[in-house]
Amino acid sequence: PVTDGSRELHSLCAQLEFLLQFDLKEKRTFFGQRKDYWDFLCQGLARRRQEHEGVRFVTSLDKLKTPVGRGRAFLRYCLVHRQLAESLQLCLLDPESLREWYYARSPFLSPQRREEILGSLYELDGVTFHLAL
Repeated sequence: PVTDGSRELHSLCAQLEFLLQFDLKEKRTFFGQRKDYWDFLCQGLARRRQEHEGVRFVTSLDKLKTPVGRGRAFLRYCLVHRQLAESLQLCLLDPESLREWYYARSPFLSPQRREEILGSLYELDGVTFHLAL
């Protein structure tokens, strides 16, 4: 199993975060806090499901104060529970929402790139992750 001490885990998480932040439009909350991929994921999942367990878990963690921290915790939760590809796929189903959150260079706006990314993420479902949540 992959653990917190794995160098590959840190590289994977950094790449996932880079991908989710690449060409992300700058948005702000009512109070001026910058939104991040966490907000994109929450919105996308809320449109597709009643409530995602990972979102519920992450929002219950009082120590997480920033969207980036929540996003990182969500990615780890999804890796442990083998839900990353499915969760992201649900967020990528609505082209209008994608254009609302991402500029044109985002690989999520290219059907071919999106398919490649999701295919790779579904392969991760076969990997066991033992991570501290």
